[in-house]
Amino acid sequence: MTEQNSNYLHGTTTVGVICTDGIVLASEKRATMGHFIASREAKKVYQLGDRIGLTLAGSVGDAQQIVRGLTVESKLYEMRRKEAMTIKGLSTLLSNLLNSNRYYPYSVQLLVGGVDKNGAGLYSLDAMGGTIEETKAVSTGSGSPIAYGVLEDHYRENMTVNEGAELAIRALHTAMKRDSASGDAISVVKITKDGFLRMEEADIQKIRGKLN
Repeated sequence: MTEQNSNYLHGTTTVGVICTDGIVLASEKRATMGHFIASREAKKVYQLGDRIGLTLAGSVGDAQQIVRGLTVESKLYEMRRKEAMTIKGLSTLLSNLLNSNRYYPYSVQLLVGGVDKNGAGLYSLDAMGGTIEETKAVSTGSGSPIAYGVLEDHYRENMTVNEGAELAIRALHTAMKRDSASGDAISVVKITKDGFLRMEEADIQKIRGKLN
């Protein structure tokens, strides 16, 4: 798959869950071009810092450009200030970037989440730079209406990141059954004060195996 083609890959379902000990970010891996499945291994969950992640729904090429810029800016901030940028600060930076391109908008819908000195934080952003601080669970992309049904039914207060990961997998697994633009494998990240951890494929499949 070339970089040029990646600009036109769309379709996804992403999920973010706030937990007592951190954040869970997850997505399926299918990328589509119209009715054509262009990739079954598209990367949609990115690491922006030691304890910060981002999920994308929309144009892969646009999102990759955004991730490169944010990664550089966050590293420069850390070098100058001798501390990591907060989740709120990074989401504000991203909001300003998206809003400054509102007449030629990036075709994306993003989730930014992680753990900083203030605790866990999760924000959703639209292509115009609109930002919402999430307090429970959120989903973006073409399969989000289906995923929300699962999240609202099964989310509860005081969930751990392990429980949040199972909920995210359940929501994605269900969305993938009905949304043709979502499918194939699932990527899950757990972010706690101890760092950024990607779940192993075998562990994800073990949870999916228990679902109908």
